[in-house]
Amino acid sequence: MSLEDFFPPFAPGEPDDDNGKSRRRLPIRQIVPNLVTILAICAGMTGVRLAFEGRYELAVAMILGAAFLDGIDGRIARLLKGQSRFGAEMDSLADIVNFGLAPGLVLYSYVLNEAGSFGWICALLYTSGCALRLARFNTMLDDPKRPKWHGAFFVGVPAPAGAGLALLPMYVGFIGPDLGVPEFTAGVSAVYLVFVGLLMSSRIPTWSGKGAGLRIPRTYAIPIILVAVLYVATLISFFWETLTVTAFLYFCSIPFSWREFQKRTRRDQEFAARRETSDPVR
Repeated sequence: MSLEDFFPPFAPGEPDDDNGKSRRRLPIRQIVPNLVTILAICAGMTGVRLAFEGRYELAVAMILGAAFLDGIDGRIARLLKGQSRFGAEMDSLADIVNFGLAPGLVLYSYVLNEAGSFGWICALLYTSGCALRLARFNTMLDDPKRPKWHGAFFVGVPAPAGAGLALLPMYVGFIGPDLGVPEFTAGVSAVYLVFVGLLMSSRIPTWSGKGAGLRIPRTYAIPIILVAVLYVATLISFFWETLTVTAFLYFCSIPFSWREFQKRTRRDQEFAARRETSDPVR
């Protein structure tokens, strides 16, 4: 008996080499990105455990760490030329665990439990919104008529950003303000969580940072680098305060991304209309 009798082949049906032929030996470059994705799942699930143990700051750090790993696994796959359908499916499953299930459970353990069944229902709605967002994202990737410039936008708030926004009540709680009414805080946090879930499942365009092709004047390069250094420095020195401000700035960026998306859509429509009127009648 061999391992093949116990485990199925990795990514069955996919070619393993550049010539489209299948090989018995698998390049390590195809395994590394999936290993990073598995580590992200472990981080998200560990965050849930830490929340149940009352170590909430570490729990949030684990979810944020999962978001970081989620951000680099695709880049590692492209760098190593190790993309695969298997990896794409694995990434989607990791996202629902790390950014749908884990934040809902961590936030419920932290504050939503004070709202009883209402808090639990809101946690379920948030997780459902995340699942719907991810399912729609996967189906949109197969749309051949999608304009290339759409790559600069997400449809709805992306799952990692949604998880970061969902944990905002915990950031504020770690800073220290105590309202003295746990039921009220839990109710507000529950409603807020549903709001974030709706943003994730909505069709509101948000900046993706991918495929934008942004170019900046050379004179702006040094100021932008200094701003990035300042952000990292404040993040290290005032971690929860900086995350709170970052969440609010993200909310403020949504109307601007929506306006830019509508502007580009109108430009495409005007171009299509001019082309139709300029074509000769056949």
